[in-house]
Amino acid sequence: MVQITRFLTVLSVAAVGLALTVKRDAATVEADIAKISSQVTTLDNAIEAYPPHRWNSCQCSGMPFCDDCHAIHTDATNLITTLNGAVTDVTVATPQLSEADGRTILTSVEAIEPVILDALTDIVVKKPAFAALPIGGIPALILQDLEKLKTATVAFSSGLITIAPPDLVDEATDLSNNITAAFDPAIAAYSS
Repeated sequence: MVQITRFLTVLSVAAVGLALTVKRDAATVEADIAKISSQVTTLDNAIEAYPPHRWNSCQCSGMPFCDDCHAIHTDATNLITTLNGAVTDVTVATPQLSEADGRTILTSVEAIEPVILDALTDIVVKKPAFAALPIGGIPALILQDLEKLKTATVAFSSGLITIAPPDLVDEATDLSNNITAAFDPAIAAYSS
């Protein structure tokens, strides 16, 4: 009787687990990319708005660091969370996207690429301003964000490549390589 009870308990837990598993589709991945695009733009705008010189031009308000720095960190953290969620959606998406869905998704990611590259270029240009802040640790925090963003980006793009139609794999791989390589100069700048 005890063994039957254990078996039924295990079986019911497994049944609940299977019921909670929701298969994602291309529309889910497209929605994730739209959210990622919006958040990349928000992060890029926050970085662009940060003054390149004179730390005192940023509005400090009794927080451990200035509001502008906090906004950049928050935007990066939000994007990391979204990317990690998108990785989950991609890894449980249809085994392989249709040609039309694959092309739509690739085009959507291509549209984000220049914004990502701009944000990464700008964050390097702004490093002296972050380093000049009287509140230490901001460059280290940015480095941590950059590393986490790169990790999440690599995971997401790897997932997309895995489900891409065969004729789009090379194009998707090139795009992924371009984006992930763009993190290297930014990470190097904040590592020194």
